[in-house]
Amino acid sequence: MPKAPYTLSEPAHRTSSVVFASPHSGREYPAPFLRASVLDEMAIRSSEDAFVDVLFGEAPAVGAPLICANVPRAYVDLNRNADELDPALIEGVKRGAHNPRVNSGLGVVPRVVAGGRAIYRGKISQKDAQGRLVQAWHPYHDRLQRLLDESHFLFGSAILIDLHSMPHEAIEGIKRAGASQADVVLGDRFGAAAHHDVVDQVEAAFAGVGLTVARNAPFAGAYITQHYGRPARNQHVIQVEIDRGLYMDESKIAPNACFDDFRRLMTQVMRDVAEIGRDHAALAAE
Repeated sequence: MPKAPYTLSEPAHRTSSVVFASPHSGREYPAPFLRASVLDEMAIRSSEDAFVDVLFGEAPAVGAPLICANVPRAYVDLNRNADELDPALIEGVKRGAHNPRVNSGLGVVPRVVAGGRAIYRGKISQKDAQGRLVQAWHPYHDRLQRLLDESHFLFGSAILIDLHSMPHEAIEGIKRAGASQADVVLGDRFGAAAHHDVVDQVEAAFAGVGLTVARNAPFAGAYITQHYGRPARNQHVIQVEIDRGLYMDESKIAPNACFDDFRRLMTQVMRDVAEIGRDHAALAAE
């Protein structure tokens, strides 16, 4: 296990109800996990939302906290429910109701990485799987919940921006506003996780720096969006998927020549989104 399951960066003073989070950018791979895997160093990293934590690293400067996983998604997936255990991977787990994520090997302890490539030669113990939940999954979600509770206490509302990246090929063919693809996909579970006014404003923040934006296709939001999104309680969650081709060389898992410029764009987006959190907090106080 990494020394800590997540890194939390907080502003000196929180001035916005927004919380930024990156649950899939972790890249601290435990040595026993690597020894147990059949994959090489590059293949095992293919499920990472690589560098998303760096792109949004200036969150504290705009008055909002940023929580980022240190544990990698291939080790434990923080965007899955803790009970999404895979009987094809974990010894002693009984087969339950049909779950397409678990069946495809993408449960809370993944069996495969991107492209359906198997991580292990065989099964892992239930003790190993439960240990990952205790050491990483629960601490991350406990702290995320406290951040949202703090936003409610300070501002009367909370807006969680759940940050992810998507392979360039995943968004080819998206048709929106005459575009052949989208740079960013916002997921609000078709309105169930966030009020449309909030989503409209977040979309405007990305569009304002020249990016094309789609909603809910092909990504509508997974566990975090579903679990924490409670617009009736003034708690809004928007999953953000960004085309990796805009800032990295996917084949090398390395920043490309546009990385620094794109990071500056994301800092501007964060400023605008943090302002939404200030405006929304003012409305909640009325």
